[in-house]
Amino acid sequence: MFTDGEPAGAAAVGLTGVRIRSDADRMGWSGAVLEIDQFDLDEIVFALSDQNVYDEHLHLINPETGEIVLWTREGGIDGETPVDVDDLDLVAIRPLPSYVWYEDMADFTDLVSDDQAVRRLARAINGRGAFRRFKDELNEEYPHLLPAWYAFRDARAARRAVEWLLDESLISHDAADRFRAEHPDPSVP
Repeated sequence: MFTDGEPAGAAAVGLTGVRIRSDADRMGWSGAVLEIDQFDLDEIVFALSDQNVYDEHLHLINPETGEIVLWTREGGIDGETPVDVDDLDLVAIRPLPSYVWYEDMADFTDLVSDDQAVRRLARAINGRGAFRRFKDELNEEYPHLLPAWYAFRDARAARRAVEWLLDESLISHDAADRFRAEHPDPSVP
């Protein structure tokens, strides 16, 4: 049941301002942009990397507040009331393909200065199971590279989240440019 234009249960999960879209709203978001610090970039990164999403659940972001919620087919956004995701004034954060995240491992491997580590990491990322083998290789053979890998991966992921926000017109170009300039790839030993 819907009340006051809000999906039932929206207020229960703190989604004030969530309402059913009108036909005019379906043309796209055209509201004011927010500042990057109004978004939880870690949550956006998680949503962009969540390869288990597709039809059963989606991460959604409120373009007016930056709040992120989880929508499920059976429980909607409050966990109890099913609602069609297309009827919400929330933007779906669709996951990026796994090859995008794979490129981070390949780029990191190319930057490592130890030739033996480069060969072993390159072999680890070849074929199915690359993510697991890469992680295992770092943990077992090159633990001294783990801090560099985490910093590299996190910097790339944060910039990807900011790019996504920019693509969705939720932040300004200037804010995205400043963020990119302040968050370059860290050095790799």
